[in-house]
Amino acid sequence: MGNIVHTSHITITREMGPTRKAIIKGFDEPVFYGVHGGIKHFYKVDPDIEHAATLDHITGAVGG
Repeated sequence: MGNIVHTSHITITREMGPTRKAIIKGFDEPVFYGVHGGIKHFYKVDPDIEHAATLDHITGAVGG
């Protein structure tokens, strides 16, 4: 087994409705997750502010 090169330290809290806030150690600004577009229609929610879904971040990380 190789050496551990990084451990992420993240705290995620629910804000309001589907919105969640992630505090990532080493970054000054939080990252917000939520719903938008077809995802909000699928779950039948109408957030005050639309945010990228966790699926968007995962897709971006794999494709990036």
